[in-house]
Amino acid sequence: MSGSGPIPSGAVSKMAGSTERPAAAVLDSGNGPAVLLLHGWGASKELMAPISQRLQGYRVVAPDLPGFGATPPPPQAWGVDEYAGWVLALLDRLGIERAHIVGHSNGGRVAIALAAAHPERVGRLVLADSAGIRSRHGFAHWWRVRTFKLLRAAAHSRWLPPAIREAAGRRATARGSEDYRAASGTLRASMVRLVNADMRAALSRLTVATLLIWGERDVDTPLSDARTMEQLIPDSGLVVFEGCGHFAYAEQPDRFARIVDVFLRGEAV
Repeated sequence: MSGSGPIPSGAVSKMAGSTERPAAAVLDSGNGPAVLLLHGWGASKELMAPISQRLQGYRVVAPDLPGFGATPPPPQAWGVDEYAGWVLALLDRLGIERAHIVGHSNGGRVAIALAAAHPERVGRLVLADSAGIRSRHGFAHWWRVRTFKLLRAAAHSRWLPPAIREAAGRRATARGSEDYRAASGTLRASMVRLVNADMRAALSRLTVATLLIWGERDVDTPLSDARTMEQLIPDSGLVVFEGCGHFAYAEQPDRFARIVDVFLRGEAV
């Protein structure tokens, strides 16, 4: 998804860093209650501009998560808990004790982990076409995954001739998803950990008020995932954007921002 628009007027782009965690490229704008925007996999803070441009009366913070935009990748393979810990450390460095969180796709998965482990740090939670429900595919998908793992194992086997290892590596790469092929190093290994994380248990532990906003035609995180989340989260509601896909917030940004603003102010959606 591209073409999200310019950086919000008055936004401050900066690098927040420490010796313990990677530096973070952050957009920090506005005044008022803090709202943290977490982008999806393969995206960056700039793709959250349709939200940050429209949320008035808040301090809006949008970081590049490790491995994306201008933030360096994690030092080793990270799972959802490590990413959530990084976000928590970022809030500490920015002096933010408590923030509302809006998480899209993988950013939603990270937000779920953070809110479940540290509810005292989260005001309200908005999950926009969020990841977190591990899909249960049929035999064909299982066979593709199994074949991919066998090819990858062959590519790293020291017992096979180099030519066979190279051929197996090429075939494994070709069978991987577009996101997986685009990733490298610790980011590729992190993607495997994140995709395999099922957040059902964490969703059931959420105590913060949660709003789910979903595109009716989302094929990456289908609407059935939203309905599962709505059943699992004790205090939650679902708004469906008819005709929209995985980036519903960018397809109908005005509507999205109005609904989020009402929800964050504690009014009925």
